[in-house]
Amino acid sequence: MAMDVPARSLFSGPDRGLLENVVLRHDNGVITSISDDRSAAAGPRALVLPAFVNAHDHARPAASSFGAVGMPLESWILRSALGTPVDPYLTAASALARSARAGCAAMMIHYTRPSGAMPLVDETKAIARAASDVGIRIAFALAVRDQNPVVYGDEEPLLAGLSRDDRSTIEQLFFRAPMSPKAYVELTDAIAGAIAGPKVDVQLGPAGVQWCSKPLLEAVAENSAATGRRIHMHLLETIYQRAWADRHFPDGIVRYLRDIGFLSERLTLAHCIHARPDEIEMIAASGARIVTNFSSNLHLRSGLAPIAAAHRCGCAIAVGVDGLALDEDDDVLREMRLVQMAHGGLGFKRTWTASEFLGLAIANGRKATGAPGTGALVPGAPADFVTLDLDRLDRDRILPVDPIDLLFARGNASLLRDVVVDGRLVVEGGRCTGVDLTAIETELRGIYRTSAGKLSGFQRAWPQLSAPLHDWFETNLACS
Repeated sequence: MAMDVPARSLFSGPDRGLLENVVLRHDNGVITSISDDRSAAAGPRALVLPAFVNAHDHARPAASSFGAVGMPLESWILRSALGTPVDPYLTAASALARSARAGCAAMMIHYTRPSGAMPLVDETKAIARAASDVGIRIAFALAVRDQNPVVYGDEEPLLAGLSRDDRSTIEQLFFRAPMSPKAYVELTDAIAGAIAGPKVDVQLGPAGVQWCSKPLLEAVAENSAATGRRIHMHLLETIYQRAWADRHFPDGIVRYLRDIGFLSERLTLAHCIHARPDEIEMIAASGARIVTNFSSNLHLRSGLAPIAAAHRCGCAIAVGVDGLALDEDDDVLREMRLVQMAHGGLGFKRTWTASEFLGLAIANGRKATGAPGTGALVPGAPADFVTLDLDRLDRDRILPVDPIDLLFARGNASLLRDVVVDGRLVVEGGRCTGVDLTAIETELRGIYRTSAGKLSGFQRAWPQLSAPLHDWFETNLACS
């Protein structure tokens, strides 16, 4: 059924800019027309924008609730095991609904910590069902690693200092028989056969170069080239990963990835905080994208990525929340504002305009997640858009101000009214229509509180593990 959406202002994309007093009509998931209509000026003041994209996430609970606070990734990633999904459907539905409520039409799920409660293919079916219920598009990649489960090297000196019980707890929690490259590719094929579709893009998901052997990385590159399947991977997120890469790839880790055919327009790389200029140029030349995760990088003290430099040399930039938005609320609009403020220019020299950045973040995010189109609101494009309360955004109304400039000055998810994805109203008046987010999060809290006792051994072992962990990384991989 055709639907009309009046807009006082509509941002169709950076090429066409703002349209005033128009009506957007969509039917069967497609925008059919955008026409002038003076009557739009009489209704509520609405700003209509292309829907946003969360281009890097893991669909997990807030790690701070499990004590993973104020620590670098190498400690945080272990501590956050206390937040292993207890119910794949509920955990994914919670994360996806928060993303939808923040205005996202698409979200990347780089699935790093399966629940273990069911076979993996069944677990991915539960996640796809959650995405369908919420109503947003997803890309899904099962993260794989086959080395370095606790540290980036020999863990024996670290484990040797633990008591027998604590060592056993750590080994049971983090040490698994590695999956062969062939088995991983076959499992990815099985996942794609189970859940891939018009709104689900299944990708290959090596966790990161320090966690993946050369045979695994080369098998992923080969399969991607043969099938056209996208790849999603972390790269050079921390100083310790930089030091490890330099030690194990003296000719350059990005050069190695280029030489094995890993770099291509099918690839999305999360973080790249410690990538060097020549590496950024190689990534840009390949057509691969970088997803920056500004707040996550601050939470984990990982550093500031060279995003402006990457943009200047032609690298495609997208934005992700990474499960660690500034207020742990998945507010991707605030996240885009932070990226724009940090990397948008110095003095009078601008990296991009606010409108340009909004357009490129959405277009590159859609490409990273396999969502169709660029996000531009034009006839024939997917009906993926958000409606914001322009009265609240332009609360003073003293002089005419470009709404996109206002958006990047003070916008946040609380201003969102409605979110439409593929023509479906998935958020109405700031509330998800397909799931009861409040009820889901209440149920999850109860389950997590009960299950916390099952990991009491890990909680007991944590103080004995955390200090030696710090010492291992500083002794073995500290930058000079």
